[in-house]
Amino acid sequence: MANKNIVLNMKSRKLMMRETVTSYLFLTPFLLFFVGFVIYPMFMCIRTSFFESTLGEKDVFIGLENYRTLYNDPVFWKALKNTMIIVFVSVPVTCAFSLWVASAIAKMPVIATSAFRCIFYLPVVTGSVAVTVVWKWMYNNYYGIFNFLGKEMGLIEKNINWLGDEKYALWCIILILLTTSVGQPIVLYVSALDNVDKSLVEAAEVDGATPMQAFWKIKWPQMMPTTLYILVITTINSFQCFALIQLLTAGGPNNSTMTIMYYIYYNAFKLYKYGYGNAMGVILAIIIAILSAVQFKLGEEK
Repeated sequence: MANKNIVLNMKSRKLMMRETVTSYLFLTPFLLFFVGFVIYPMFMCIRTSFFESTLGEKDVFIGLENYRTLYNDPVFWKALKNTMIIVFVSVPVTCAFSLWVASAIAKMPVIATSAFRCIFYLPVVTGSVAVTVVWKWMYNNYYGIFNFLGKEMGLIEKNINWLGDEKYALWCIILILLTTSVGQPIVLYVSALDNVDKSLVEAAEVDGATPMQAFWKIKWPQMMPTTLYILVITTINSFQCFALIQLLTAGGPNNSTMTIMYYIYYNAFKLYKYGYGNAMGVILAIIIAILSAVQFKLGEEK
């Protein structure tokens, strides 16, 4: 009997070993890709941030000099301020608007719900260049639709250079970002609402709970994982706002739309200051990591 158990244990170990090796063989292509295109670039970014690295010249170790230069760079602080404005405006507005729209269309017939989900998701799958060209035409200070409607409705007296005026440029970028960011959250919130335990909602309504009380006490807690995911993804996307800036304003006028992502691009690929650009990338990664950790912590407490 003892010999039989030993034989069974040996066969079990061999089977487990074979399954483990097979699993890692299937994972190998992804692991190689992840290490080569994620881990290694991250390591090189951190390493290069301590060097004076420029095109065609040998890297020179300068320690924390790039970070000291960042601390005294007014354009960097302006870019950080603009980026934080974008994040703290677009993230809550995107989440709140998406939840409101999802709550409205989730009550509609299936065909209508599917149609609205497709409509709101279209800007997500549409090329950023095409979307930007349309918005650039709408903002045009000579024949744009915003100036036309504004004058027709008596809201403005003369044409406004929306993207060329420091008072409006950043808010115009935020408006475009909002329209292109709500598609995915709406789809996710509709799915989350469909997965809410209907029996708990019905029980609360029988006990006299109002629709608002049923939402906040029953539906909202069950949707917290989805909300946390949307918050983190929307925050990261807002920090990485680049295409709109590149195609519309190039950081102007007078750095009023300069963001950290565009400033990294400007220094690394226009001025060829790779070390300085990577130092900004490290700072950006730390900020995103801290905000994501705070969001996860708040989500756990809820």
